[in-house]
Amino acid sequence: MNTPSIQPGASRLPSMEILAVPVAAIGWHDALEVLGSRLREKRFTPVGFLNAHNANVACVDHDFTHALGRFLVLPDGVGVDIAAKWLHGRPFPANLNGTDFVPALIAYVPTRLKVGLLGATLENAGGAAEQLTALAPQHEYRVIHDGYFTKEQEPDIIADIADYRPDILLVAMGVPHQELWIARNLTPLHCTMPIAVGALLDFLSGRVPRAPLWMRRLRLEWLFRLWIEPGRLWRRYVVGNPLFLVRVLAQKLVGYRTDKERMRDA
Repeated sequence: MNTPSIQPGASRLPSMEILAVPVAAIGWHDALEVLGSRLREKRFTPVGFLNAHNANVACVDHDFTHALGRFLVLPDGVGVDIAAKWLHGRPFPANLNGTDFVPALIAYVPTRLKVGLLGATLENAGGAAEQLTALAPQHEYRVIHDGYFTKEQEPDIIADIADYRPDILLVAMGVPHQELWIARNLTPLHCTMPIAVGALLDFLSGRVPRAPLWMRRLRLEWLFRLWIEPGRLWRRYVVGNPLFLVRVLAQKLVGYRTDKERMRDA
């Protein structure tokens, strides 16, 4: 069994590497404590998540992999648990998927925070802000902008973020764009904790349904999403999930190199 390493982007948190991405190996309560303390201390901490899809993207996108090295990366889903068992002999202590963990983190912090929302549609972002207000009314919420801005609009949006300087900034632009955007544009001058949240704002708004609780408990939420949006997600799950497992098996048997590294060395 491999001993958990230390995640560089996580400041001495134990981690397990999945396809060259260090992922924090901590329990649910410990994760709340760690991120809560960083918010209290105003420590700049970009947060992301690794699931099978994100790991596949990281395999072929060096910029994405490099960006994740600056994030505290949390484990998301059954795929990375299977990978952890194969590669390190044990699963992650908790499934810290963003859809459940991020609202829990916001509710967990008792002192007033400024929470910015960037991405999705304005309607969905506004609906998400309403739901978060009901969940954690101790905080202030502001929709910064939708996720469909132009390059020309970007400087003004970044300036708006710096002017507001939220404690938490939820960035919902899809993988890998949201992580790359955070890495390229945000510093401690803009916010304390930018979090790459994917479809969270859509889910919170209620306009995109989540799987029933029994499916979530069985770790089958991906199957529900495939059923709801087969045209958009079939490649991610039907092709991507087996591909992810093949890549993990290759890491276990022969070591891991990204596709770009293999092409470079060919």
